[in-house]
Amino acid sequence: MFMESNFAKKLKPYVGVILLQFGSAGFAIVAKAALNEGTSHYTFAVYRNAIAALLFAPFALFLERKTRPKMTFTIFLKIMLLGLLDPVFGQNLFYAGMNYTTATVTSAMCNLIPALTFLLAWILRLEKVNFKNVRSHAKIWGTVVTVGGAMIMTLIKGPVLGLPWTHESHNANSSSSSGNNTQDPIKGALMIGAGCFGYSLFYILQAHTLKTYPAGLSLTTLICTFGSLQGTVLTFMIERGNTSIWAIGWNAKLLAYVYGGIVSSGITYYVSGVIMKEKGPVFVTAFNPLSMVIVAVLSSFILAEQMDVGKVAGAGVIVIGLYLVIWGKSKDQKEVELITQQHKSEASILPIKVIEAANDNTNQKQIFFRQRSLKLPM
Repeated sequence: MFMESNFAKKLKPYVGVILLQFGSAGFAIVAKAALNEGTSHYTFAVYRNAIAALLFAPFALFLERKTRPKMTFTIFLKIMLLGLLDPVFGQNLFYAGMNYTTATVTSAMCNLIPALTFLLAWILRLEKVNFKNVRSHAKIWGTVVTVGGAMIMTLIKGPVLGLPWTHESHNANSSSSSGNNTQDPIKGALMIGAGCFGYSLFYILQAHTLKTYPAGLSLTTLICTFGSLQGTVLTFMIERGNTSIWAIGWNAKLLAYVYGGIVSSGITYYVSGVIMKEKGPVFVTAFNPLSMVIVAVLSSFILAEQMDVGKVAGAGVIVIGLYLVIWGKSKDQKEVELITQQHKSEASILPIKVIEAANDNTNQKQIFFRQRSLKLPM
């Protein structure tokens, strides 16, 4: 039973990040449908985070009422910055960039997040890197290989694989050529790159904030609340006089708001924070390219879309890169556990040595007084 529980405990972070990527893959489809209907990315970010805040607030108030740390000015500033980095800065730049470039470039740029997060964690010493250790090389090259696999999967097509459950899409070329006429690839790439940098900063700051404010549900609620408020101010400043963008109906927009709020904001922020406490932000973001593999596989089976050599090869490279990162992180975890056990053993041995030293001192005193008493004249 102990072996099973220990194995399940070690398996939870991996299951968690994989489920997060399934949620991210689903949101990509829903968000694209909403944006195609003319949804403003400003109100998209506001409604998404407002729904997450409203849904998670009761759980945070009830479940963490006794364990929630006191709010300090420093923590308040960190939460305000977290609400600005992802809910406002990252999301708006990312969706705005999509309007100026193609879906291919967008998918490729998104895979900069693991590399940027790794570099930031390395600079801020949240991730240990020692070039003399094999595990550090595994983490570095694993991140590079994972990003490279995502690029291969996005940019390289190759021959089409004639799988029996797929069919050739005759509308692929027409749909790609009938995109937005106001495309500016350089502007779009810069916007998406800046958004990815905001996402990476968000993960780093979230991991740092959780050390002093470990109440995950409360932190998620506050991030979404402040993000929604700051996003509302930004929307009124940029879209002033345009009240039609706030309209909500029973359509793909509402589905995107609810799905994005529950899954991509609320659950993602909370589960990512839980995993970060044990594995760090690099581990969480290293699995981001996996969502491309999930989308490709689901599209093949559900939508009967064609699979080509580029997608299959890129998926294989992503798996190899993830394995290298996981192997390096597991070695780091074992080293931490070994050091912790040594400290515990030293802490348990120290009182025994103190007691033994005290006993030796007492015995020496007793022997000294006995010898002295024997030398006293009768």
